[in-house]
Amino acid sequence: MMSTAGTMTDIQTQFIDVSQLRIGMFIYLDMGWMDHPFPVSNFKISNQEQINTIRSLGLDQVRYAPDKSCLPAPEPIAVASDSVAPVAQESEQSRSARLRRELLACQAASLQVCEKQFNHAAQTLRQVNDQVHAQPELAKELTEKLIQDFLGEVLSEDEAAIRLLSEKAGEKTSLHAINVTVISLLLGKTMQLSKADMLQLGLGALLHDIGKVNLPDRLRWMDEHFNHAEKLLFHEHVSHSVALARKMALTPSAMLLIAQHHEFIDGSGYPSRVSGDKISPLARIVALVNHYDNLCNPSNPALAVTPHEALSQIFTQGKARFDAATLTAFIRMMGIYPPGSVVQLTDDRYAMVVSVNSSRPIKPKVIIHDSRVPREDALVINLEHEKQLGIHRSLKPVQLPKAAYDYLSPRKRLCYFFERGLEAGTTLGEST
Repeated sequence: MMSTAGTMTDIQTQFIDVSQLRIGMFIYLDMGWMDHPFPVSNFKISNQEQINTIRSLGLDQVRYAPDKSCLPAPEPIAVASDSVAPVAQESEQSRSARLRRELLACQAASLQVCEKQFNHAAQTLRQVNDQVHAQPELAKELTEKLIQDFLGEVLSEDEAAIRLLSEKAGEKTSLHAINVTVISLLLGKTMQLSKADMLQLGLGALLHDIGKVNLPDRLRWMDEHFNHAEKLLFHEHVSHSVALARKMALTPSAMLLIAQHHEFIDGSGYPSRVSGDKISPLARIVALVNHYDNLCNPSNPALAVTPHEALSQIFTQGKARFDAATLTAFIRMMGIYPPGSVVQLTDDRYAMVVSVNSSRPIKPKVIIHDSRVPREDALVINLEHEKQLGIHRSLKPVQLPKAAYDYLSPRKRLCYFFERGLEAGTTLGEST
């Protein structure tokens, strides 16, 4: 079989005959968007109808990525009755153990794909920062390709959730830009933006702080100890970002977003103190998401608030700063307990939220503290499938008992990426 690189990172793909297509395969259609009826050209097959449609396109082969696929294990082959040693029927205990192994393998593969894609995005962003002065055309090309890949994840027929990844120490610049881009694009989709607006939203979100490359290292992140002169220098990153965006020949829409990403609806932002309808709809999205991520991931980790606290603080104290429709959609999408939240469940166990699907925000996916199960073998439990289990309250990490804190390892820095949900309805029934 031939092998080639996937569109988003170095994930290996293989060519297979269309007759071999199965539900759960992540496939790539190497043809123009107008030549097939799907919203995007790469996606995970979720039903037989999609397979039938692909087979009707006249293709002999398609590419598929084993690393991004989630296929059920083949059924055990029954041995004929006249065989010497008939296979005993699988016991319930064996079936449960096999199912657990399959789920663990599937969730590990899904997380690995997310982390590979995040690392690829961070590497691309570093390249953009390095090249933006000398080769602005290349920087623009790299940025557009990355955002097109992001849109392939967001606009897919599969629902894209927000997934918490492991900490990326020393990667604050790329971590913040990618966090803001991931959440902004999902919010844009929630608000039903057009494809054209989604592209400009992604470009502006990823490059909103590009001008910080012109600042001294110590002034690249707002610090509570800055004096007045240092604050003014920090504020200049906005004008630096706009100048570099112009050098890259970004559209007026993307440049306006970058120019206004620190402006607030009530006129209390900077640098121009514009207000209300003078702030573009795309800038309203990024201003809100940028503020949220800065609360969760400040320059001084000791000042970080939990995602739950960040949402509460924005809603109770900062409501006047943000566009009402954008804020309402944001809170509905993130849920009461965004990824990274530490919670206590209705059965008193402790858990950490690792993934939220915007269509079911009050029933996120969690990892539950269970001293009987090693942390690396802990299953992600989808609370949507647990009728008797829910979230009782949000906690600060310091409120956790030491054993639960060590097990759940709350992140000092939150790192988000897109995740396609695992197959619905798969549960071991062990969490209730």
